[in-house]
Amino acid sequence: MIGEPLFDAESIAARVADIGTAISADYAGKTPLMIGLLRAAATFLADLARAVTIPCQLDFIAVNKYGDGDGIALEKDVAIPVEGRHVILVDDTVDTGLTLQYVVKRLLERRPASLAVCTLLDRPHRRIADIEIKYRAFEVPDVFVVGYGLDYLGRYRELPALYAHGTWPA
Repeated sequence: MIGEPLFDAESIAARVADIGTAISADYAGKTPLMIGLLRAAATFLADLARAVTIPCQLDFIAVNKYGDGDGIALEKDVAIPVEGRHVILVDDTVDTGLTLQYVVKRLLERRPASLAVCTLLDRPHRRIADIEIKYRAFEVPDVFVVGYGLDYLGRYRELPALYAHGTWPA
């Protein structure tokens, strides 16, 4: 059962607007490439793209985590070339940072002009990898979160708010 939201739709919209304003100021006169990490970041990226007041381009990348270790592989690559571009990598949740570290490394190999990380949710207390986050909407405790694009077994992505869904799934 899902109870009260951790962050309601109005709070999310306000933070997305704040981040959109910051990105617009930081990238004034530029056309950043905003790359969403599929799937959970799609909702956040769509709202963020509407919140910026400068031209931008959107693309997506996806990774597949496998095995018991830190096995990560590229599942879907970006279609827009990254070289020489100002890239903003948009993620739903930065937890240990290992997945994001893998994606950042792959993108930096393509020589962007700059690369910044933007996340909806951050769990800095669980961080293993050294990841710099330039834009973050919310810090969250150690609870499994659903809604606003985040799912549990394919459910709850459509919810307009973010909810704690108990502890980590087994």
